[in-house]
Amino acid sequence: MSVQKGPRPLEVALLASVFVVAACGLVYELAAGALASYVLGDSVLQFSTVIGAYLFAMGVGSWLSRFFERQLPAHFLRIELLVALVGGLLPATLFLTHAWQPQAFRVLLYGLVLVVGMLVGLEIPLVMRILKRNVALRELVSQVLTFDYLGALAVSVAFPLLLVPQLGLIRTGLLFGLMNALVALWALWLFRHELRRFVAHALACLFTVGALGAAFAGSQKITSLAEDRFYQDKIVLAESSSWQRIVVTQGRAGLRLFLNGNLQFAQSDEYRYHEALVHPAMAAHGAPRKVAVLGGGDGLAVRELLRYPGVESITLVDLDPNMTRIFSSDPALAALNDGALRSPKVKVINTDAFQWLQQVQDVFDVIVVDFPDPTNFSIGKLYTNAFYALLEQRLAASGYAVIQTTSPLIARQSFWTVVATLESVGLQTAPYHAHVPSFGEWGFIIASRRPWRAPEALPEGLRFLTVQGVPPLFDFPRDMARVPAEVNRLANQALVTTYEREWGKVHP
Repeated sequence: MSVQKGPRPLEVALLASVFVVAACGLVYELAAGALASYVLGDSVLQFSTVIGAYLFAMGVGSWLSRFFERQLPAHFLRIELLVALVGGLLPATLFLTHAWQPQAFRVLLYGLVLVVGMLVGLEIPLVMRILKRNVALRELVSQVLTFDYLGALAVSVAFPLLLVPQLGLIRTGLLFGLMNALVALWALWLFRHELRRFVAHALACLFTVGALGAAFAGSQKITSLAEDRFYQDKIVLAESSSWQRIVVTQGRAGLRLFLNGNLQFAQSDEYRYHEALVHPAMAAHGAPRKVAVLGGGDGLAVRELLRYPGVESITLVDLDPNMTRIFSSDPALAALNDGALRSPKVKVINTDAFQWLQQVQDVFDVIVVDFPDPTNFSIGKLYTNAFYALLEQRLAASGYAVIQTTSPLIARQSFWTVVATLESVGLQTAPYHAHVPSFGEWGFIIASRRPWRAPEALPEGLRFLTVQGVPPLFDFPRDMARVPAEVNRLANQALVTTYEREWGKVHP
């Protein structure tokens, strides 16, 4: 009777290396895609091109592996160290480049993706050829691919849920660079009898681990250096969530909030934006009691809603719990919204607004839609006719919805696309605009089943709006007047492309 032998220690060690190698490679790919979407916008386009370039480079690397014939363990060790350094430092390098030489960001991004992809493409073929000395071909392929896919699965789950929220992109890259370097150290020990220049390899391993370890220890300083340069004002709060990078700065304009590098408000003039967003709809309604706010996790729109004593309940739906936590607990930020998120009238729900509208059965007198601009398809879905059809169902018969809608001056086509999309689901629209110095001329749209009429009274204490000043907001000069626009549908999201084209002319 034959006894089946278990896997040899060398085989186990190399298969474990495959798991780590696959995990590290996917982290570098995801980090590059995330950074590209943060900086360049349009996450679908950026992830698609980064993944495509990365896979192409892996194919090139796999093809190049045929030219490595001798000293395979030594080649594998060197490649691991190169992947550790280039991949581990990739997020930090791109962050610093964006801050100091933004015009070079795109070239460096794809250059690094191609280099890392080629190196990762070399790794697996070399491991397979080393294992081939001890494992049958059929078992070899199945085992290597199994561990490769398992490593990719583990990282694909951990990256958005654990790594980025807890460590941030820079430290995540450095951590996995260290893991690649540890694989190299492992290979150094496993193949110590085959390596001709053991001391040189050992010194290279120690240098790589030391460099990455020092960078990891100083990662907060690297992040601060890049963000201080980019934001210019002093950063008083910065953290990453599963969805975005949240940065608050303090400068001459007071506190300013940035999400993924995009300005959301400045303390010096946010009252103009939020008064214009809330009061033309709320005051015109007459007696709103039940209100919903979609987006607006900073609580500033809620602050304006609480000026109406007749309001009984406000439901705030914001995807990111970090946003609502920060703006309800941080003393300086909570002071901006007058502690609105702690009001007993306010119920905070952290979920996707699209899904929430699909599930909720309540109807509301006023719905305030305060999403970021449609810079990518994940946000763009919240500007589609599918979303507005759900919005219409949740609006009371006499209710008003108001939607912030980018600049009708800079992004004229985009603004009127949203108007056309709202009208396509049977809602009447009343577009208007207001000047907010931090943003320029900014647009809003009131949508309802009944015609909008200018309010006869406004709450006391407003700094921008007056009863007499509201009607002129609905008058559009010739350079912002309506232009033909197609409906933004979930299947094509033409608005995202239009928005990127129009804003790209201003911010090349």
